[in-house]
Amino acid sequence: MHILIIEDDLDLGFALQQALKVEGVSSEWLRRVADVPLLRAEAGFDCVLLDLSLPDGSGLDLLTRWRRAAVVVPIIIITARSALADRLAGLDGGADDFLVKPFATAELLSRMRAVLRRYARQAGDVWTIGALQIEPRSRVARLDGVALELSPREFHLMLELAREPGVVVPKAALAQRLEPLGDALDFGTLEVHVFNLRRKIGAARIRTVRGIGYLFVA
Repeated sequence: MHILIIEDDLDLGFALQQALKVEGVSSEWLRRVADVPLLRAEAGFDCVLLDLSLPDGSGLDLLTRWRRAAVVVPIIIITARSALADRLAGLDGGADDFLVKPFATAELLSRMRAVLRRYARQAGDVWTIGALQIEPRSRVARLDGVALELSPREFHLMLELAREPGVVVPKAALAQRLEPLGDALDFGTLEVHVFNLRRKIGAARIRTVRGIGYLFVA
């Protein structure tokens, strides 16, 4: 999982990154509206933690801009504002959840998992896609009840494709998601990992859309 944190408080931003790292979650931290990317799919963010009060603008304006541009990345507002009007403005503006500071890291992680389940159209911690079952937290996958021996890269690849079954994931976006903090994976290496994953979960589950990317068959 790769998270974008938009938070101007130095202590909180650092603490969030450290807490996420302990949980095996990578993150990028920005403190100003001017530094925030356009949130294209290639950026590879699974979720955004968004503060409302930023030094050079409003988090709510950012949220509105993204949703008008059809950005579908899950967004959780983290703010010291606790008034009902602020919560309603955030949720009605397109946020997936709203968390008032101070909050426990465990609660934040739980809320992140919840919005990601909804994004993947899954009801629980075990994602069921036909005969395939995926447990993102424990990094376990089963096919017809039998545990699969997947490398960390293969599991990550499967998870990225399974987030949106039936939707084509562009190669460039997938290559960046597999290396969120570095240079995108080269396409040759990506194709090798796709080949190996197909051998283990069944070739028919991953369809190549020529010239575009890959589609996970529901």
